[in-house]
Amino acid sequence: MSEWQSRWKTVIGKLQVVSDPAQAQHLLEALCRPEAPTVLGFVNAHGMNLVAGNADYCKALCSADVLLRDGAGMAILYRRLGLDPGLNMNGTDLIPKLMAAFKGRRVAFWGTREPFLGQAVQCCEARFGLVPVSVHDGFADVATYLELARATQPELIVLGMGMPKQEALAQRLVAGGGPCLIVCGGAILDFLGGKVSRAPAWLRRLGGEWIFRLVKEPKRLFMRYVVGNPAFLIRTLFCTKAKTLDARNTPRRI
Repeated sequence: MSEWQSRWKTVIGKLQVVSDPAQAQHLLEALCRPEAPTVLGFVNAHGMNLVAGNADYCKALCSADVLLRDGAGMAILYRRLGLDPGLNMNGTDLIPKLMAAFKGRRVAFWGTREPFLGQAVQCCEARFGLVPVSVHDGFADVATYLELARATQPELIVLGMGMPKQEALAQRLVAGGGPCLIVCGGAILDFLGGKVSRAPAWLRRLGGEWIFRLVKEPKRLFMRYVVGNPAFLIRTLFCTKAKTLDARNTPRRI
């Protein structure tokens, strides 16, 4: 087994499979009551491509306390391996539900840039009743965010920096922190801030939101989707042939 196959095996073994809406609700409620620094991460096809080429990123990703399957690509991988992929637990849908559950609590928003960051914060205050205690763009060094966390003690940290920076930062934030949920949110602040729009619901149901995003941002997302998606699908074939999973390393169900 090659190194990238071994890393994929590690990630798939770490993923939690959510089978039905009742389990999804149970997970949501548990995430809202962190008793220690708790990291929530999401894995999509792009993330798996990054894992294939970066051992440090694999380690940071797998250090998350809760890791969820995100997107149609991961469902394809699961089915190729003869596994039930469960529900699509994408962050763009789940994170707003988490925010609503954190109503009235202290939140740090770190990611994207102005004016979208400010617009996202205003949206979250109005829609979810959150209390911003720290707002910073996603381009500072790690020490800046660590100091902000120490000074403001948020109950929820939303990272909108994209992969792999947000996962590496989340790993560092856990050390020495108090009870707090740290969410690796990718483009969530861009969505909430109006920089990026969602695909129509019917296209999302078909697993085609990536097509909508590619049409909207072809230059930025060309490598991720036009090059990355075929690379991911080719790797899924090799995973199947190599029997990436075995009886000792199957996705966890909650």
